[in-house]
Amino acid sequence: MASSTRLAVDIGGTFTDIVLEIGEAGRDGRRLTRKVLTTPRAPEQGVLDGTRAILADAGVGFADIDVFVHGTTLATNAIIERKGAKTALIATDGFRDTIEIAYESRYDQYDVFIEKPRQLVPRALRFTVPERVDVHGAVRLGLDESAVRALVPKLTEAGVESVAITYLHSYANEAHERRTGEILREMLPSLSLTLSCEVCPEVREYDRTSTTIANAYIQPLMAGYLARLRDGFAAEGFKGMVYLMTSGGGLTALETARRFPIRLVESGPAGGAILAANVAAERGERKVLSFDMGGTTAKICLIQEYTPFKSRAFEVDRAARFLKGSGLPVRVPVIEMVEIGAGGGSIARVDELRRITVGPDSAGSEPGPASYGRGGMLPTVTDSDVVLGKIDPARFAGGTIALDVEAARGAVDRAVGQPLSLGSETAAYGVGEIVDENMANAARVHAVERGAVIGEHTLIAFGGAAPLHASRLAEKLGIARIVVPANAGVGSAVGFLRAPVAYELVRSRYMRLDRFDAAAANAVIEAMSAEAQALVAPGAAGRPVFETRVAYMRYLGQGHEIVVPLPARPLTGADAATMRSAYEKEYAQLFERFIPNAVIEVLSWSVTVSTEATRPDAVADPSRGAGPKPIGSRAFYDARLSKRVDVPVYWRGDMKPGGVVPGPAIIAEDETSTFVSALFDAWLDNAGGITLERRRA
Repeated sequence: MASSTRLAVDIGGTFTDIVLEIGEAGRDGRRLTRKVLTTPRAPEQGVLDGTRAILADAGVGFADIDVFVHGTTLATNAIIERKGAKTALIATDGFRDTIEIAYESRYDQYDVFIEKPRQLVPRALRFTVPERVDVHGAVRLGLDESAVRALVPKLTEAGVESVAITYLHSYANEAHERRTGEILREMLPSLSLTLSCEVCPEVREYDRTSTTIANAYIQPLMAGYLARLRDGFAAEGFKGMVYLMTSGGGLTALETARRFPIRLVESGPAGGAILAANVAAERGERKVLSFDMGGTTAKICLIQEYTPFKSRAFEVDRAARFLKGSGLPVRVPVIEMVEIGAGGGSIARVDELRRITVGPDSAGSEPGPASYGRGGMLPTVTDSDVVLGKIDPARFAGGTIALDVEAARGAVDRAVGQPLSLGSETAAYGVGEIVDENMANAARVHAVERGAVIGEHTLIAFGGAAPLHASRLAEKLGIARIVVPANAGVGSAVGFLRAPVAYELVRSRYMRLDRFDAAAANAVIEAMSAEAQALVAPGAAGRPVFETRVAYMRYLGQGHEIVVPLPARPLTGADAATMRSAYEKEYAQLFERFIPNAVIEVLSWSVTVSTEATRPDAVADPSRGAGPKPIGSRAFYDARLSKRVDVPVYWRGDMKPGGVVPGPAIIAEDETSTFVSALFDAWLDNAGGITLERRRA
């Protein structure tokens, strides 16, 4: 961005990360960072307090900030913890139980005790009205407006705060949904409304209904939070632009985010993926595994050719970690990644089978890990790292949080050591091994789903806890190279400042290529283009914008589509042959062959409008030589030797490009520490990142 002073804030379950960039990053600019504990009861308070502190560090004020970019897990957490608004559903007669019927299958066929995700709208708050539109948008039964009005007393009596409106085939004709919204706004002006024709105008009734409900469920919460945040910044004198990071990797305006908060479900992790893509480009790494481990979760994402994989579907609150169909589907643009409950605050325990288990529940920031001294009594991954000696208790989070080593040891002993008759260090090592294996397993599954050989990738580790665990994770995955970028502890927030202003729209309009209707296709595409251009224009601030058009196509009768690029111009009748050729090329890349002369159909069309995404130039590796002198040593428990050994500690600021630090070693900095295992050597590269490379011998 061209603005001279930019602030980025990422609210996580445990920490709120803050980054301030003054001037142009990487040239003559300054970058300051802060980590503060998240304030879950009033998240905006932690943001404001942390921003005041970092502005004081920089000697500037709120009025000096040109751009404020924000990402948060609040939307996701509200769904997982069921802390959203009291929500009702209004559907077409006969479709009250769409969300219960779902895909008419079980995600685990042979589990007799299967647990399906708890619905956001109970059956008592699902209502239907007579209306019917067919798949082509023709009205078969007009909307019964009296039936809509008759719902008002029921909604009022039930104390409903938000309503999701999802009618059959409204993606083809939205008139009935919009009229229902008009009636409810007239009669209940304070009610929050979400229309499926606005949030997800696509085929597949269950996915569209689930997405609409999820948006309605979190809209009052997120709209209220964003309004308080906006007002809090304005009261401090802020007059710049506010953007929200979306799950698809683009920035959107605050008002758009208030309307469609479901697009924020993976906003924090998306920033991390953007950071990893930039880090990969700086080093010419074409195959990368992004590893983001914070206080509450770990996120793993495959990135190839400097571009993260993207998806149109995402599941929130899965009952079974790796099983598709066990969560609530939301159909929004999202960077594809796997996220598990494995962070520094993840709680460790011994289960009924006398196994150590870690997560998915987290101690968060209140009370936090036992070592925080805030009343937490249960052991966490951070506590185990403290016991093992990976973390300097006096310098944690830049010295803002003094860790209590004995409290950490006591918690690990009570919950893990004593039940299994293990010493403190062995119990702590067990906790670390379990969480590392959980993350390794998630990475293996993610790679298999994408047909990737995980050992061929470079691991890019960031987030407060990732550099501590990256060496062991790489050992488990057979990865030979790790990069810990500068300011890794607040990596996602840094990624926010590299994201383009962008918005993606998808709409369904069924069409067969052998009956291609160019005029109808152009009408859908041009309508989306105009809407996306209008949403991006305020943030673009006069900068050039670029438009990408694609179609979601499949062979007749198939269940899933593949993405086919379209020309950035109006389509003509001759484009049917061009689209067939493009589809067959994409299909052959996925399945080695295509089916000649088979009927091809288009289900949906998509338009993305975006400002230009900057990509850094690659920098050469430095020549290697002797590294800096250690600033001290720390007693680290080496499980291979079953004893504590003195490990040298280096300060990252003392490292010069190419200076080699042999493992085992600890490289400390304000936001995190990097643990270099005995199998790796580390050095600072020319882009300011720590590179770890596995020794050949």
